Amino acid sequence: MAIQTKEELRSYVRETIRSTPISDIHTHLFTEDFGNLLLWGIDELLTYHYLVAETMRFHPDLPYETFWAMSKREQADLVWKTLFLEHSPYSEACRGVLTVLSRLGLDVGSRDLESYRAFFASKTTGEYVDLVFKLANVANVCMTNDPFVDEERQAWENIGSIDPRFNTALRIDPLLMQWEERTWERLKEWGYDVEQAVTDKTVEGIREFLRTWIRKMNPLYMAVSLPPSFRYPEQSARGDIIAKCILPVAREFDIPFAMMIGVNKRVNPALGDAGDSVGLSDVRAVEQMCSLHPDNKFLCTMLARENQHGLAVAARKFRNLHVFGCWWFLNNPSLIEEMTRMRFELLGTSVTPQHSDCRVLDQLLYKWDHSRDIIANVLYDKYADLLDTGWRIKKKEIRRDVADLFGGAFWRFLGKPNPVAAAD
Repeated sequence: MAIQTKEELRSYVRETIRSTPISDIHTHLFTEDFGNLLLWGIDELLTYHYLVAETMRFHPDLPYETFWAMSKREQADLVWKTLFLEHSPYSEACRGVLTVLSRLGLDVGSRDLESYRAFFASKTTGEYVDLVFKLANVANVCMTNDPFVDEERQAWENIGSIDPRFNTALRIDPLLMQWEERTWERLKEWGYDVEQAVTDKTVEGIREFLRTWIRKMNPLYMAVSLPPSFRYPEQSARGDIIAKCILPVAREFDIPFAMMIGVNKRVNPALGDAGDSVGLSDVRAVEQMCSLHPDNKFLCTMLARENQHGLAVAARKFRNLHVFGCWWFLNNPSLIEEMTRMRFELLGTSVTPQHSDCRVLDQLLYKWDHSRDIIANVLYDKYADLLDTGWRIKKKEIRRDVADLFGGAFWRFLGKPNPVAAAD
């Protein structure tokens, strides 16, 4: 059935966006098997590093050490008092907390932090995971799984089957960012025959490490966060490990190499995770990688707003490149809208416009609620442009396109069946 009017179009696009289940292709969430690594609840929401950074701006005389010495509950109390009671909470991170509370059916107008705590205390982890997935209409997420984190590596020793809603991704930052400083020694301690120099012996040791963890995790992709200074190819241990280890093993297992480029780490170390910043990166590094390794697949997102146009153009040139998400500092409504419009205009539906990047389970509720609204508005405008030409748009085509944007294009890029059946 074809859409007849723009009013009908707007309504149908919004309803389809709302009702289509999502594959969230990059998060920092975990299953219950990982214990305390799975974060949820109001105190975790309030002490998320976005809100910590905002809070400290209002307390120039509070030493960072004093804040970090507080209990999590005390930190959350200070954040709530500072950002929600003493100032209007309209930053995106603050608004997100209120969206979560509202979606859970809590009385946001009461401003009663203790009643919110009581609600979360009444839930078990398992039932709360189920509730959030249902309310967010998220079918599955992709975790970030780092074998260099002791607690996580130990958890993998006891994990049998994984909750099928949680896919895995092998995170390899220490291999590429800290090889010569300490990572080579850790692999040697774990029994891999490596040395500091990236020799033939070291290459085979790293490859065997990657194979071991890929077989254990069955990841959808390997991923790394890279600084703005990243170049490729480059004469360095990082460049050699990418070319001689990461990419050959990625081809061997037919999984993409995912690059998240543009983080300036710890520009303010006293803020911890909140102390990272952003810098302009070189899109040419991505183009070179795609050109030199046409048999590899690459996922990429970049952190600087100024990089978005160049990255989208690069994706037009290389079919082995899939662009995804509005990452970190770009996850603000004004920038999500700008980026989504530009990507739709350059890439059509062959892009994954958003991922949540959640570190706290509850954030699935607000990040997808807010993004769904923006994506619906942009998609309506694009379809309305088509109507103006006389093109007739069928409802099943809208359902198809939205299913692509919410995971279908990603699964097709992987060469794997989409676990979310699109409604027809």
